[in-house]
Amino acid sequence: MARRRRRAADDDEARFLASYDASSFERPSVAVDVALLSVSEGALWTVLLHRSEHPHRGRYALPGGFVGIREPLGGAAARVLARKCGVSDVFLEQLYSFGDPGRDPRTRVISVAHVALVDRTRLLQASAGSNTLVHARLDVPWEGETGGPVEARRADGAALPLAFDHADILGMAVKRIRGKLDYAPIGFQLLPPRFTLLELQRVHETILARPLNKDSFRRRMLASGQLEAWGRKKNACPRPERMSAPRRKRRTNMLASDLRWWTGPHRRICAMAGLLSSALQIADRRVNR
Repeated sequence: MARRRRRAADDDEARFLASYDASSFERPSVAVDVALLSVSEGALWTVLLHRSEHPHRGRYALPGGFVGIREPLGGAAARVLARKCGVSDVFLEQLYSFGDPGRDPRTRVISVAHVALVDRTRLLQASAGSNTLVHARLDVPWEGETGGPVEARRADGAALPLAFDHADILGMAVKRIRGKLDYAPIGFQLLPPRFTLLELQRVHETILARPLNKDSFRRRMLASGQLEAWGRKKNACPRPERMSAPRRKRRTNMLASDLRWWTGPHRRICAMAGLLSSALQIADRRVNR
């Protein structure tokens, strides 16, 4: 009996969908725009495209495009990055929806903005030889997570006029990563596969736009359990040269003083090993006094 009722309900819905007229309602266009961020020389950078056609011809826009009728939003954002910037397999997440009715003079376009993070060197290699991409330094006029539009400038400091509401999208991206930096390991995404702990600190300082205490930053990173030692520099104080850990698909390595580190799954072991390494160094220095 229950099966008959379900079948009748399914048949009723099928008849409804067959006769449904989607043109009865106005349908806005849906697009994705991607704020692709990297860090270099103490500044946040992004990638822009010079618009050669109307609207906003002559201005600079984020990589973007319209979403296919059967295309997921994340898939559209990844497609845009691969096709227009030459990068794939990077940190990518949905940021915010921008839907002001007048944001695009062509028609009603709702943009689902995304933020992507990539190592600067990898981005430069991917975009080498491109005549359409422009690397722009971001000028953030506000502190903390105040939010608001930001400016984009060339390497020589010349301002780049932004198209549509892309200054607001970039501002939202900066606000997002500033707020997320303390509870998510997104700083690693802006570094090459191997990097130093000092380089990680510089990334955090660049994003936050303020200096950080080196010792407290080191302690916080080691205590987080997100790091594992894998080797040491030559002529360094005696410390464990290598820590065993299962291989991961993508390692993010860093060097803390005379140790190199990479993100790994065994967080408690990593934290204890880091503290043990520090204790061994202190003991060694006392013996050698």
